[in-house]
Amino acid sequence: MRNGAYSCVRSMADAAAVKKPRASKKATDGAHRLRIRVRAYEHGVLDKSVKQIIDTAARHSATVVGPVPLPIDIKKYTVNRSAFIDKDSREQFEMRIHKRMIDILNPSAKVIEALTNIDLPSGVSIDVKMM
Repeated sequence: MRNGAYSCVRSMADAAAVKKPRASKKATDGAHRLRIRVRAYEHGVLDKSVKQIIDTAARHSATVVGPVPLPIDIKKYTVNRSAFIDKDSREQFEMRIHKRMIDILNPSAKVIEALTNIDLPSGVSIDVKMM
């Protein structure tokens, strides 16, 4: 072998030996996460609710990640304008569901209690998962 080829193979072997394994997200020493998904038809009401949730968590000194905007679900409905004569004339309606995701890292009992007692406007639905 030539010196150039040998040094190239040797340097790649050294690079592989030096490479450190990446720590996975799930191997973080028992760290818990509270994942909150908030949904609403109106984005203004949704943003106010998310701000209220974040302020409540920050008041109890919790680490908050987000809000992360998720894709909008659009449901479209097509309806005939009249029953008999104008079959080709149709109306289209749509419903938009806006979504946000908030993560609270290592929540304490006070944070969870404060979030369960929070008063949000009607039309806002919340899904809470402990991960």
